[in-house]
Amino acid sequence: MADLSAAPNPELLALRTQIDAVDRELLALLNRRARLAQEVGEVKKKEGSVAFRPEREAQVIDGMKAVNPGPLLAESVAPIWREIMSACRALETPTRVAYLGPAGTFSEEAALGFFGSSIVKIPCASFDEVFHVTTSGAADFGVVPVENSTEGVVTRSLDLFLTTPLFIIGETSLFVQHNLLRKENSLAGIETVCAHPQALAQCHGWLGTHLPNVERRPVASNAEGARLAAADPKLAAIASARAGSEFGLHLIAPAIQDEANNRTRFAVVTHPGRHPQPRASGHDCTSLVVSVSNRPGAVHDMLVPLKQHGVSMTRFESRPARSGQWEYYFYIDLQGHPDQPHVATALRELREACAFFKLLGTYPIDVH
Repeated sequence: MADLSAAPNPELLALRTQIDAVDRELLALLNRRARLAQEVGEVKKKEGSVAFRPEREAQVIDGMKAVNPGPLLAESVAPIWREIMSACRALETPTRVAYLGPAGTFSEEAALGFFGSSIVKIPCASFDEVFHVTTSGAADFGVVPVENSTEGVVTRSLDLFLTTPLFIIGETSLFVQHNLLRKENSLAGIETVCAHPQALAQCHGWLGTHLPNVERRPVASNAEGARLAAADPKLAAIASARAGSEFGLHLIAPAIQDEANNRTRFAVVTHPGRHPQPRASGHDCTSLVVSVSNRPGAVHDMLVPLKQHGVSMTRFESRPARSGQWEYYFYIDLQGHPDQPHVATALRELREACAFFKLLGTYPIDVH
Protein backbone atom coordinates (compact mmCIF):
# COMPACT_ATOMS: atom_id res chain seq x y z
CA MET A 1 0.00 0.00 0.00
CA ALA A 2 1.32 3.46 -0.91
CA ASP A 3 2.41 5.69 1.97
CA LEU A 4 0.11 8.74 1.58
CA SER A 5 2.11 10.66 4.17
CA ALA A 6 5.33 10.47 2.13
CA ALA A 7 6.71 13.65 0.60
CA PRO A 8 5.48 14.29 -2.98
CA ASN A 9 7.79 13.28 -5.79
CA PRO A 10 9.75 16.41 -6.86
CA GLU A 11 9.36 15.51 -10.56
CA LEU A 12 5.60 15.15 -10.11
CA LEU A 13 5.43 18.48 -8.28
CA ALA A 14 7.31 20.19 -11.12
CA LEU A 15 4.92 18.74 -13.73
CA ARG A 16 1.88 19.81 -11.70
CA THR A 17 3.30 23.32 -11.46
CA GLN A 18 3.65 23.42 -15.25
CA ILE A 19 0.08 22.15 -15.69
CA ASP A 20 -1.22 24.84 -13.31
CA ALA A 21 0.59 27.49 -15.36
CA VAL A 22 -0.82 26.15 -18.63
CA ASP A 23 -4.32 26.09 -17.09
CA ARG A 24 -4.02 29.79 -16.23
CA GLU A 25 -2.87 30.51 -19.79
CA LEU A 26 -5.84 28.55 -21.14
CA LEU A 27 -8.25 30.48 -18.93
CA ALA A 28 -6.82 33.79 -20.13
CA LEU A 29 -7.13 32.69 -23.76
CA LEU A 30 -10.68 31.43 -23.24
CA ASN A 31 -11.69 34.78 -21.77
CA ARG A 32 -10.04 36.52 -24.71
CA ARG A 33 -12.10 34.32 -27.03
CA ALA A 34 -15.24 35.08 -25.00
CA ARG A 35 -14.67 38.84 -25.40
CA LEU A 36 -14.31 38.37 -29.16
CA ALA A 37 -17.53 36.33 -29.15
CA GLN A 38 -19.28 39.20 -27.37
CA GLU A 39 -18.10 41.56 -30.11
CA VAL A 40 -19.40 39.12 -32.73
CA GLY A 41 -22.71 39.11 -30.87
CA GLU A 42 -22.95 42.90 -31.08
CA VAL A 43 -22.30 42.80 -34.83
CA LYS A 44 -24.97 40.11 -35.25
CA LYS A 45 -27.49 42.19 -33.31
CA LYS A 46 -26.89 45.15 -35.63
CA GLU A 47 -27.29 42.89 -38.66
CA GLY A 48 -30.30 41.10 -37.20
CA SER A 49 -28.62 37.71 -37.70
CA VAL A 50 -28.95 34.67 -35.41
CA ALA A 51 -26.48 33.70 -32.71
CA PHE A 52 -26.30 29.98 -33.51
CA ARG A 53 -25.03 28.88 -36.92
CA PRO A 54 -24.60 25.08 -37.03
CA GLU A 55 -22.58 25.14 -40.24
CA ARG A 56 -20.15 27.68 -38.74
CA GLU A 57 -19.67 25.60 -35.60
CA ALA A 58 -19.17 22.47 -37.73
CA GLN A 59 -16.49 24.31 -39.74
CA VAL A 60 -14.72 25.44 -36.54
CA ILE A 61 -14.64 21.90 -35.16
CA ASP A 62 -13.50 20.44 -38.51
CA GLY A 63 -10.73 23.04 -38.63
CA MET A 64 -9.53 22.24 -35.12
CA LYS A 65 -9.51 18.51 -35.88
CA ALA A 66 -7.48 19.16 -39.04
CA VAL A 67 -4.73 21.08 -37.21
CA ASN A 68 -4.72 18.96 -34.05
CA PRO A 69 -1.09 17.81 -33.57
CA GLY A 70 -1.92 15.35 -30.74
CA PRO A 71 -1.63 13.68 -28.33
CA LEU A 72 -5.31 14.70 -27.90
CA LEU A 73 -7.47 12.28 -29.88
CA ALA A 74 -9.49 13.78 -32.76
CA GLU A 75 -12.76 12.59 -31.19
CA SER A 76 -11.86 14.46 -28.00
CA VAL A 77 -11.51 17.78 -29.82
CA ALA A 78 -15.18 18.11 -30.82
CA PRO A 79 -16.75 17.96 -27.33
CA ILE A 80 -14.12 20.30 -25.90
CA TRP A 81 -14.71 22.96 -28.56
CA ARG A 82 -18.47 22.46 -28.47
CA GLU A 83 -18.45 23.38 -24.77
CA ILE A 84 -16.22 26.39 -25.44
CA MET A 85 -18.56 27.63 -28.18
CA SER A 86 -21.60 26.92 -25.99
CA ALA A 87 -20.20 29.04 -23.15
CA CYS A 88 -19.31 31.86 -25.55
CA ARG A 89 -22.70 31.69 -27.29
CA ALA A 90 -24.42 32.02 -23.90
CA LEU A 91 -22.76 35.44 -23.54
CA GLU A 92 -24.55 36.56 -26.72
CA THR A 93 -28.00 35.20 -25.95
CA PRO A 94 -29.46 32.26 -24.00
CA THR A 95 -30.24 29.26 -26.21
CA ARG A 96 -33.52 27.59 -25.16
CA VAL A 97 -33.68 23.92 -26.13
CA ALA A 98 -36.71 21.64 -25.77
CA TYR A 99 -36.43 17.85 -25.53
CA LEU A 100 -38.25 14.84 -24.09
CA GLY A 101 -37.80 14.98 -20.32
CA PRO A 102 -37.54 14.72 -17.38
CA ALA A 103 -33.86 14.99 -16.44
CA GLY A 104 -31.74 12.02 -17.43
CA THR A 105 -33.28 11.10 -20.80
CA PHE A 106 -31.21 10.25 -23.84
CA SER A 107 -32.87 13.23 -25.53
CA GLU A 108 -31.40 15.52 -22.86
CA GLU A 109 -28.00 13.90 -23.39
CA ALA A 110 -28.32 14.46 -27.16
CA ALA A 111 -29.28 18.12 -26.62
CA LEU A 112 -26.28 18.72 -24.36
CA GLY A 113 -23.99 16.89 -26.78
CA PHE A 114 -25.10 19.05 -29.70
CA PHE A 115 -25.41 22.49 -28.05
CA GLY A 116 -23.08 22.12 -25.06
CA SER A 117 -24.13 22.56 -21.45
CA SER A 118 -24.58 26.36 -21.49
CA ILE A 119 -28.23 26.24 -22.59
CA VAL A 120 -31.63 26.85 -21.06
CA LYS A 121 -33.12 23.35 -20.80
CA ILE A 122 -36.84 22.89 -21.49
CA PRO A 123 -37.84 19.29 -20.67
CA CYS A 124 -41.17 18.24 -22.23
CA ALA A 125 -43.63 15.46 -21.48
CA SER A 126 -43.93 14.21 -25.08
CA PHE A 127 -42.61 14.61 -28.61
CA ASP A 128 -45.77 16.54 -29.41
CA GLU A 129 -44.91 19.07 -26.70
CA VAL A 130 -41.36 19.44 -28.03
CA PHE A 131 -42.76 20.37 -31.45
CA HIS A 132 -45.41 22.64 -29.87
CA VAL A 133 -43.10 24.73 -27.68
CA THR A 134 -40.59 25.08 -30.51
CA THR A 135 -43.31 26.11 -32.97
CA SER A 136 -44.72 28.65 -30.49
CA GLY A 137 -41.32 30.22 -29.81
CA ALA A 138 -41.13 29.15 -26.16
CA ALA A 139 -38.01 27.23 -27.24
CA ASP A 140 -35.48 28.24 -29.87
CA PHE A 141 -34.75 24.64 -30.84
CA GLY A 142 -36.12 21.17 -30.25
CA VAL A 143 -34.27 17.86 -30.17
CA VAL A 144 -36.21 14.72 -31.14
CA PRO A 145 -35.20 11.13 -31.98
CA VAL A 146 -35.93 10.13 -35.55
CA GLU A 147 -34.25 6.77 -36.05
CA ASN A 148 -32.81 3.89 -34.03
CA SER A 149 -30.36 1.34 -35.38
CA THR A 150 -32.35 -1.51 -33.80
CA GLU A 151 -36.00 -0.50 -34.06
CA GLY A 152 -35.92 1.78 -37.10
CA VAL A 153 -37.74 5.09 -37.40
CA VAL A 154 -39.47 6.90 -34.55
CA THR A 155 -42.84 7.17 -36.23
CA ARG A 156 -44.34 9.92 -34.06
CA SER A 157 -41.47 12.28 -34.85
CA LEU A 158 -41.85 11.64 -38.59
CA ASP A 159 -45.61 12.23 -38.43
CA LEU A 160 -45.13 15.54 -36.59
CA PHE A 161 -42.89 16.85 -39.39
CA LEU A 162 -45.95 16.69 -41.63
CA THR A 163 -48.23 18.70 -39.36
CA THR A 164 -45.87 21.41 -38.04
CA PRO A 165 -43.78 24.09 -39.78
CA LEU A 166 -40.52 23.07 -38.06
CA PHE A 167 -37.50 22.12 -40.14
CA ILE A 168 -34.19 20.39 -39.39
CA ILE A 169 -30.99 22.43 -38.93
CA GLY A 170 -28.77 19.74 -37.43
CA GLU A 171 -28.44 16.15 -36.33
CA THR A 172 -26.55 14.19 -33.70
CA SER A 173 -26.11 10.48 -33.11
CA LEU A 174 -25.93 8.93 -29.64
CA PHE A 175 -24.74 5.53 -28.49
CA VAL A 176 -27.65 4.24 -26.42
CA GLN A 177 -26.86 1.88 -23.56
CA HIS A 178 -29.95 0.70 -21.70
CA ASN A 179 -29.56 -0.30 -18.06
CA LEU A 180 -31.97 -1.96 -15.65
CA LEU A 181 -32.35 0.38 -12.68
CA ARG A 182 -34.11 -0.17 -9.37
CA LYS A 183 -34.48 1.14 -5.83
CA GLU A 184 -33.51 -2.32 -4.46
CA ASN A 185 -30.12 -3.76 -5.42
CA SER A 186 -31.56 -7.05 -6.70
CA LEU A 187 -33.57 -8.64 -9.51
CA ALA A 188 -35.79 -10.38 -6.96
CA GLY A 189 -39.29 -9.03 -6.45
CA ILE A 190 -39.59 -6.97 -9.64
CA GLU A 191 -43.21 -6.93 -10.77
CA THR A 192 -43.10 -4.29 -13.51
CA VAL A 193 -40.46 -2.79 -15.82
CA CYS A 194 -41.20 0.78 -16.97
CA ALA A 195 -39.64 2.40 -20.03
CA HIS A 196 -40.39 4.20 -23.26
CA PRO A 197 -41.89 1.78 -25.83
CA GLN A 198 -38.75 2.04 -27.99
CA ALA A 199 -36.53 1.01 -25.06
CA LEU A 200 -38.81 -1.90 -24.19
CA ALA A 201 -38.57 -3.09 -27.80
CA GLN A 202 -34.79 -2.66 -27.89
CA CYS A 203 -34.45 -4.85 -24.77
CA HIS A 204 -37.07 -7.45 -25.74
CA GLY A 205 -34.65 -10.39 -25.81
CA TRP A 206 -33.01 -9.66 -22.45
CA LEU A 207 -36.36 -9.13 -20.73
CA GLY A 208 -37.71 -12.36 -22.20
CA THR A 209 -34.72 -14.29 -20.85
CA HIS A 210 -34.23 -12.71 -17.42
CA LEU A 211 -37.69 -11.35 -16.50
CA PRO A 212 -40.11 -13.41 -18.60
CA ASN A 213 -43.14 -13.04 -16.30
CA VAL A 214 -42.74 -9.37 -15.46
CA GLU A 215 -45.16 -6.73 -16.78
CA ARG A 216 -43.68 -4.33 -19.32
CA ARG A 217 -45.26 -0.91 -18.86
CA PRO A 218 -44.78 1.78 -21.55
CA VAL A 219 -44.27 5.30 -20.18
CA ALA A 220 -43.58 8.70 -21.76
CA SER A 221 -39.80 8.49 -21.37
CA ASN A 222 -37.11 6.30 -19.83
CA ALA A 223 -36.36 8.98 -17.25
CA GLU A 224 -40.05 9.01 -16.30
CA GLY A 225 -39.74 5.26 -15.73
CA ALA A 226 -36.73 5.90 -13.50
CA ARG A 227 -38.71 8.48 -11.53
CA LEU A 228 -41.52 5.97 -10.98
CA ALA A 229 -39.07 3.23 -9.97
CA ALA A 230 -37.54 5.55 -7.38
CA ALA A 231 -40.93 5.76 -5.67
CA ASP A 232 -41.89 2.06 -5.79
CA PRO A 233 -39.55 -0.84 -4.92
CA LYS A 234 -41.64 -3.26 -7.01
CA LEU A 235 -40.84 -1.30 -10.18
CA ALA A 236 -37.68 -1.34 -12.27
CA ALA A 237 -36.77 1.03 -15.08
CA ILE A 238 -34.80 0.82 -18.30
CA ALA A 239 -32.82 4.03 -18.61
CA SER A 240 -29.40 5.65 -18.82
CA ALA A 241 -26.83 5.63 -16.04
CA ARG A 242 -27.41 9.40 -15.78
CA ALA A 243 -31.07 8.78 -15.01
CA GLY A 244 -30.05 6.27 -12.34
CA SER A 245 -27.82 8.86 -10.69
CA GLU A 246 -30.51 11.53 -11.01
CA PHE A 247 -33.09 9.42 -9.14
CA GLY A 248 -30.80 7.50 -6.78
CA LEU A 249 -31.30 4.04 -8.28
CA HIS A 250 -29.09 0.96 -8.25
CA LEU A 251 -27.75 -0.26 -11.59
CA ILE A 252 -28.97 -3.85 -11.49
CA ALA A 253 -27.93 -4.94 -14.99
CA PRO A 254 -25.88 -2.84 -17.45
CA ALA A 255 -26.19 -2.76 -21.25
CA ILE A 256 -29.31 -4.93 -21.59
CA GLN A 257 -30.11 -3.74 -25.14
CA ASP A 258 -30.34 -6.61 -27.63
CA GLU A 259 -27.90 -4.96 -30.08
CA ALA A 260 -24.48 -4.03 -28.70
CA ASN A 261 -24.04 -1.12 -31.14
CA ASN A 262 -27.41 0.47 -30.43
CA ARG A 263 -27.48 4.06 -31.69
CA THR A 264 -30.20 6.66 -31.98
CA ARG A 265 -30.17 9.55 -34.44
CA PHE A 266 -31.68 12.83 -33.25
CA ALA A 267 -32.85 15.78 -35.34
CA VAL A 268 -32.42 19.37 -34.18
CA VAL A 269 -35.45 21.39 -35.28
CA THR A 270 -36.46 25.04 -35.29
CA HIS A 271 -38.99 27.41 -36.85
CA PRO A 272 -38.04 28.72 -40.32
CA GLY A 273 -39.39 32.15 -39.43
CA ARG A 274 -36.83 32.53 -36.64
CA HIS A 275 -33.79 30.74 -38.06
CA PRO A 276 -32.37 30.59 -41.59
CA GLN A 277 -31.47 27.39 -43.39
CA PRO A 278 -27.81 26.52 -42.71
CA ARG A 279 -25.44 27.34 -45.54
CA ALA A 280 -23.45 24.61 -47.25
CA SER A 281 -20.67 23.21 -45.07
CA GLY A 282 -19.16 20.71 -47.51
CA HIS A 283 -20.71 17.65 -45.86
CA ASP A 284 -24.45 18.16 -45.72
CA CYS A 285 -27.68 16.19 -45.67
CA THR A 286 -30.98 17.29 -47.20
CA SER A 287 -34.17 15.73 -45.80
CA LEU A 288 -37.58 15.81 -47.45
CA VAL A 289 -40.97 14.11 -47.40
CA VAL A 290 -42.88 13.45 -50.62
CA SER A 291 -45.79 11.48 -52.01
CA VAL A 292 -46.66 10.45 -55.55
CA SER A 293 -49.84 9.61 -57.43
CA ASN A 294 -51.00 6.01 -57.08
CA ARG A 295 -50.04 4.83 -60.58
CA PRO A 296 -47.61 2.24 -62.00
CA GLY A 297 -43.99 3.44 -62.04
CA ALA A 298 -44.64 6.61 -60.00
CA VAL A 299 -42.00 5.86 -57.35
CA HIS A 300 -39.44 4.93 -60.03
CA ASP A 301 -40.13 8.18 -61.93
CA MET A 302 -39.72 10.15 -58.70
CA LEU A 303 -36.23 8.75 -58.12
CA VAL A 304 -34.93 9.09 -61.68
CA PRO A 305 -33.74 12.74 -61.25
CA LEU A 306 -31.52 11.69 -58.34
CA LYS A 307 -29.71 9.15 -60.49
CA GLN A 308 -29.50 11.43 -63.52
CA HIS A 309 -27.85 14.23 -61.53
CA GLY A 310 -25.62 12.08 -59.33
CA VAL A 311 -27.34 12.72 -56.00
CA SER A 312 -26.93 9.88 -53.51
CA MET A 313 -29.92 8.83 -51.40
CA THR A 314 -28.92 7.73 -47.88
CA ARG A 315 -32.37 6.99 -46.42
CA PHE A 316 -35.77 6.05 -47.82
CA GLU A 317 -38.68 5.36 -45.44
CA SER A 318 -42.39 5.04 -46.14
CA ARG A 319 -45.31 5.95 -43.84
CA PRO A 320 -49.03 5.44 -44.55
CA ALA A 321 -50.81 8.66 -45.54
CA ARG A 322 -53.85 7.61 -43.47
CA SER A 323 -56.13 8.53 -46.34
CA GLY A 324 -57.69 5.07 -46.59
CA GLN A 325 -56.47 4.85 -50.20
CA TRP A 326 -53.24 2.88 -49.59
CA GLU A 327 -51.18 6.00 -50.26
CA TYR A 328 -47.81 6.67 -48.64
CA TYR A 329 -45.46 9.47 -47.68
CA PHE A 330 -41.79 8.83 -48.41
CA TYR A 331 -39.11 10.29 -46.12
CA ILE A 332 -35.85 10.73 -48.00
CA ASP A 333 -32.34 11.82 -46.99
CA LEU A 334 -29.97 13.00 -49.73
CA GLN A 335 -26.27 13.79 -49.71
CA GLY A 336 -25.58 17.42 -50.52
CA HIS A 337 -27.00 20.92 -50.19
CA PRO A 338 -29.52 22.81 -52.40
CA ASP A 339 -26.84 25.47 -52.97
CA GLN A 340 -25.01 22.89 -55.09
CA PRO A 341 -26.28 23.12 -58.71
CA HIS A 342 -26.67 19.36 -59.28
CA VAL A 343 -28.64 18.98 -56.03
CA ALA A 344 -30.83 21.99 -56.84
CA THR A 345 -31.63 20.62 -60.30
CA ALA A 346 -32.43 17.15 -58.96
CA LEU A 347 -34.72 18.61 -56.29
CA ARG A 348 -36.55 20.77 -58.84
CA GLU A 349 -37.22 17.80 -61.13
CA LEU A 350 -38.14 15.55 -58.20
CA ARG A 351 -40.66 18.17 -56.99
CA GLU A 352 -42.29 18.18 -60.45
CA ALA A 353 -42.75 14.41 -60.26
CA CYS A 354 -44.43 14.52 -56.83
CA ALA A 355 -48.02 15.09 -55.78
CA PHE A 356 -46.70 16.39 -52.43
CA PHE A 357 -43.24 17.79 -51.65
CA LYS A 358 -41.92 19.27 -48.40
CA LEU A 359 -38.30 20.11 -47.68
CA LEU A 360 -37.64 19.12 -44.06
CA GLY A 361 -34.25 20.78 -43.84
CA THR A 362 -30.67 20.79 -44.99
CA TYR A 363 -27.90 20.66 -42.42
CA PRO A 364 -24.27 19.71 -41.75
CA ILE A 365 -23.51 16.15 -40.67
CA ASP A 366 -20.52 14.82 -38.74
CA VAL A 367 -18.45 12.71 -41.14
CA HIS A 368 -15.68 11.90 -38.66
